[in-house]
Formats: sequence, C-alpha cells, structure tokens
Amino acid sequence: MTTTPQKSPTRWVLFSGMVPSSLMADVGLTVLRVFAGVAMAMAHGLGKIQGPPEGFVEGVEEMGFPMPIVFAWAAAITEFFGGLLFAAGFLTRINALLLCGTMLVAGLLMHGVVRGDPFSGMELALLYAAVFFAFIFTGSGRFSIDKMMR
Repeated sequence: MTTTPQKSPTRWVLFSGMVPSSLMADVGLTVLRVFAGVAMAMAHGLGKIQGPPEGFVEGVEEMGFPMPIVFAWAAAITEFFGGLLFAAGFLTRINALLLCGTMLVAGLLMHGVVRGDPFSGMELALLYAAVFFAFIFTGSGRFSIDKMMR
C-alpha cells in the first residue's frame, strides 16, 4: 500500500491555485496578470521607490497612518516589487493580497477621503484592486513560477 505525501498547508497557500481547463482561459489570465503586474510596477511603483513623490508622504500622514514614511515606503515597495513578482507569477496570492490592500487604501482613502475625488479619481486604483482580488482566489495559473513550485 502506498501513501501519498501530504501537502504542506504553507506550500498550498503560497503556491496553489486553479489551472483553468481551457488553455485559452489560462492564456487570458496570464496576459491579465503580466500586464497588471508590470503596469503596477512601472507606472506606479518605480517613481515611488526612486524617492516618494512630493506630497506622497504627507498624503499618507493625512490618511492617519502612524509613521507615514514607513507606510509610504511600504506602499512603494509593494507596488514595485510586488507588481514584478505578481507579473512573474511568484507568490501570486500573497502579492495579490498586498497589492489589493494597497490599491483599496489608495482608491478609497487617498482619493476618496483625503482628496474627495469623484469616482473617476478612484476608478483606476479600484480597478487594479478588483484584478488583484480575483487573483487572490485563482492563483497564478499554468504559466507561472508558482506552477513550477507546485
């Protein structure tokens, strides 16, 4: 009698996910994951890790976060490195969770509460949050580092 090895719960959380039965669905999810991750890293994170833009730390402080410099750098690092790791499909669920949280804070608190922007001012951050939210549940898919780690 052979026994199948038990999968580690940690490994499951870090590297699991669904693999759509359709190759075309998986290609579509991969394109979405790669584009969202690279766009997040290059359009939103890169400028912040080179030095927080003027007013960014002050905006974090206005949202009520203690140690605004630390939280500003946490957002910058999450957007840049988390975006790149998300695009590569490495630790996808963890990065999706961090990026989703960061985008919810940006959309609802920064644009909504602090700036009082109309919905159009929050839309991009909330759209990113929705994309990342979906990947929390689906995982990275077939074409990813996570799949190789499974």
